[in-house]
Amino acid sequence: MQASLLKIIAFIVATAAVGASAAETARFDPPAYPKRLKRAESFLGVHFDFHAGEDCTEIGRHTTREMVETILAQVRPDYIQIDCKGHRGLTSYPTKVGHPAPGFVGDPLRIWRQVTAERGVALFMHYSGVWDHEAVRRHPDWASVGPDGRPDPQKTSVFGPYVDELLIPQLKELSDIYGVDGVWIDGECWAVVPDYSEKALQAFRQATGITNVPRKAGEPNWFEFMEFNREGFRRYVRHYVKALHEHKPDFQIASNWAFSDHMPEPVSMDVDYLSGDYSPQNSVNSARFSARCLAPQGKAWDLMAWAFSGGGVARPLKTIPQLQREAAVVLAQGGGFQAYFKQKRDGSIYPWQMQLMAATAKFCRERQAICHRSQAVPQIALLYSRAGHYRQSGSLFLPNSPGVTSLRGILQSLLDCQYSVDIRGEHHLRGRMREYPLIVVPAWSYLEADFRLELLDYARDGGNVLLVGPIAAGLFKAELG
Repeated sequence: MQASLLKIIAFIVATAAVGASAAETARFDPPAYPKRLKRAESFLGVHFDFHAGEDCTEIGRHTTREMVETILAQVRPDYIQIDCKGHRGLTSYPTKVGHPAPGFVGDPLRIWRQVTAERGVALFMHYSGVWDHEAVRRHPDWASVGPDGRPDPQKTSVFGPYVDELLIPQLKELSDIYGVDGVWIDGECWAVVPDYSEKALQAFRQATGITNVPRKAGEPNWFEFMEFNREGFRRYVRHYVKALHEHKPDFQIASNWAFSDHMPEPVSMDVDYLSGDYSPQNSVNSARFSARCLAPQGKAWDLMAWAFSGGGVARPLKTIPQLQREAAVVLAQGGGFQAYFKQKRDGSIYPWQMQLMAATAKFCRERQAICHRSQAVPQIALLYSRAGHYRQSGSLFLPNSPGVTSLRGILQSLLDCQYSVDIRGEHHLRGRMREYPLIVVPAWSYLEADFRLELLDYARDGGNVLLVGPIAAGLFKAELG
């Protein structure tokens, strides 16, 4: 009898183990739930992340249906965006193809997906791309290499195998097993750095014929080396976007800050939407700037406010009027809006903070019909020159050049004078200058010859060009006498 009883117990345990394993790999079935808005159709979202680390040993302990339902009931968002892999490189869900955080209680991502799906709300993942500390720690050969020959301790190489070995398989896992609607890939253009890995240098020499690779700004061929690295990043994003769309065409992808004030250039890849998280400090002016760079790019876009300030350890929450003011700046340019709230180290949220988001969401919804996808009437065009910026900037994709500093000061001055101002690049203005009564040129020290001539023709035909400062004026020294 004891033997029979042991067999029964063993059968029950084995059955339970098989059931648990099946549950871990069961695929989510999207058609069984209400239709969800595409990101390109969406207006309002809420973002959560916590960049899981070694201290995260009980992720999921307090993640419940009731928690997610409370967010949806209070905020009524079109989508929710939650953490799945931060810059540390450890996942906040129990991945089978990557590097999970130390400990989980259940599978919290399944709860987020189940509840959002039942309510017809899209679910997007916050996923750190180029910046992945754990991937580089485990695979030093995946790292970008600095001019001193040392591997970067945080940043992967866009010329290396990381994208195929980890990023694409992990996003396929999130799409196939969890049925998430898409991804917001963080740590991308703003994190990528000039790469001196052997593979990158070999590709640079082959592409350009330049054998003496520059190591710092001011050395011969520095601009060519920076442009090569910029194109390397574009190829990296095109590669994973193409692979993921071929795998699942409805999977929606954005690379954070691509084709924005960080990347002032035409959209050259099949991303599904544009997005960025503007600075938590001086945030109204940051939103003014970033929104005007995204608005004319021809893609659906949104901007994310940090719901807390960025300085110090405490990082206090912003007030409702502050969040509403930031939202108003974004909505006025026709964009969508989301706000970022921190998750706890176990992945749960601070429920009381949703009162702030609920009030901000109500403010946004009251203006949605008038503002969403609206377009400005051309009045003043403030030139953000790709050619000028990329020659002045010491970074690959950061809005930190002297020309951008000049542009942002001019923008604030014009807006404070109650003028309506659009930020436009060369690709927006070519052939369309006459739509604007005034074009303002900040302190760009370089403009491409054909664009400069088109500006001159515009002025000779009665258009108004305002050159701000001696650097911009110096570009037209011959004509100004």
